[in-house]
Amino acid sequence: MYKVIMENECGCFKKSDLKNNNTFETRQEAHKYATLAAEIMNEDFCGKHSFYAQRAYGDIYVIRVTTGDTPTIGTSCSTPATDGWEDELNSNSGNCGSGYGCN
Repeated sequence: MYKVIMENECGCFKKSDLKNNNTFETRQEAHKYATLAAEIMNEDFCGKHSFYAQRAYGDIYVIRVTTGDTPTIGTSCSTPATDGWEDELNSNSGNCGSGYGCN
C-alpha cells in the first residue's frame, strides 16, 4: 500500500473536501493523486501558500506547504474549494488556526 499525507493542514485544506492520509494500491495511483491534489490546491485555495507533492520515503508521498513572497492565485479562504474536482480524485480525497491559514 502507498500512502499520501498532507504535511500541514492549512485552513483551506480543512474547509475542502480533501482528506488526509489516503492509501492506494500502486505507486502510480499515489503519485497521480498527490500531484493532482497539489495542483488543485494551488488553483483553488486562497493563494497564500504553494503546495507541491514529493515522494518522501518508502511508500509515502507528502504534499508539502510553503509560503512565499509570490503567492499563487486562488479563491477566497472562506470559500470551500469544491468545483466538482472531488469526483476527479475518486472520492479519496478566515482564521485557519494552523499557522498556515488566511487572515
